[in-house]
Amino acid sequence: MQPEIRKLVTYDEEILVEGFRVAERPWRMFATAAIVRNPWAGRYVEDLKPEIQAYGPVLGEMMTERMIRLAGSGDAIEAYGKAAVVGLNGEIEHASGLIHTLRFGNFYREAVGAKSYLAFTNTRGGANAPIMVPLMDKNDAGRRSHYLTIQFAIPDAPRDDEIVVVLGAATSGRPHHRIGDRYQDLKDLGHDLDNPAAV
Repeated sequence: MQPEIRKLVTYDEEILVEGFRVAERPWRMFATAAIVRNPWAGRYVEDLKPEIQAYGPVLGEMMTERMIRLAGSGDAIEAYGKAAVVGLNGEIEHASGLIHTLRFGNFYREAVGAKSYLAFTNTRGGANAPIMVPLMDKNDAGRRSHYLTIQFAIPDAPRDDEIVVVLGAATSGRPHHRIGDRYQDLKDLGHDLDNPAAV
């Protein structure tokens, strides 16, 4: 059992000026998307596991390889995330099923040497629906400079019987980060940062 992939899409942007100020180095965010036929479209299926277990490793390995090629190396990726958009004849559960499995995400997590979980969205929409890929620091979930969102759309996807599966990344945080990190807020509020149970 193999996923039926209609096409692959790459999104890549480099921001040179942010907030009316030149970035010290280009702020790069990029993503790869696979447009996959939804094997459960148009009907209720109780057991999604066979397709999840079959599709997850294939998509995870292929898409991770594409992301590493785009980045140049896993070390170049500082923030990462994932998303899925299911077409109108599918359920949100279908989008969730393809990305919320270790058989999919672990390829990416291990390739970039990450400790944090993959930020995610799972939504439903028609062709040209907004694809929102939230990102966070791959090793530090409290590092706000790397709270980012990639946004793009694919004019002909997802079709009603498709799912768009996406991996996203950034090679840095926002160029002029100045709102502090979560830990500063916790400290200001009197939390004991040396005691994880208190946070």
